[in-house]
Amino acid sequence: MGYHTFDADRAANLEDPTRFRYCSREELLAGLGIAGASAVTVADLGSGTGFYTDEIAPYVEHLYAVDVQGAMHDYYREKGVPEAVEPVTAEVADLPLDDDTLDGAYSTMTYHEFASDAALAELRRVLAPGAPLVTVDWSARGEGASGPPTDERYDRDRAVEHHEDAGFVVDRAVSRPETFVLVATAE
Repeated sequence: MGYHTFDADRAANLEDPTRFRYCSREELLAGLGIAGASAVTVADLGSGTGFYTDEIAPYVEHLYAVDVQGAMHDYYREKGVPEAVEPVTAEVADLPLDDDTLDGAYSTMTYHEFASDAALAELRRVLAPGAPLVTVDWSARGEGASGPPTDERYDRDRAVEHHEDAGFVVDRAVSRPETFVLVATAE
């Protein structure tokens, strides 16, 4: 779909702790298979202001904060970027990373912004074999009170099909009232 990105002029709105009701640090760590501090390299796809990046950074050796908007990275730098985090300004479909670089990747409420065959192919390229891809996003079946308009969203089944068509093995896919969670593996 890839309709639009979040307005960087409203970046401060992304720092709202009520976002944890849709996705928690523990949910992301579990999907990534990280129980404690680990010598792994992961990427936050659509990292924005680093809200979830900051939550995962203490548990990994290196974290690429990927966002297409340099203004989001500027906001994040002003806020303070943890030592383990490297901001990367790039499209998910064109990541400046070597093959098999990532031990995992995740996106929170941004899949609808970058979902394309090219983006999933690029993620398969940069994820090591067996590495998890965790996607938590607004559901097309949600009420639409928060997040983008429902016609810009995917539902769980469509996201599963998209990942499987791209060569991922979907390990878990759950519909929730306003979001869906998908954990897939790069093979």
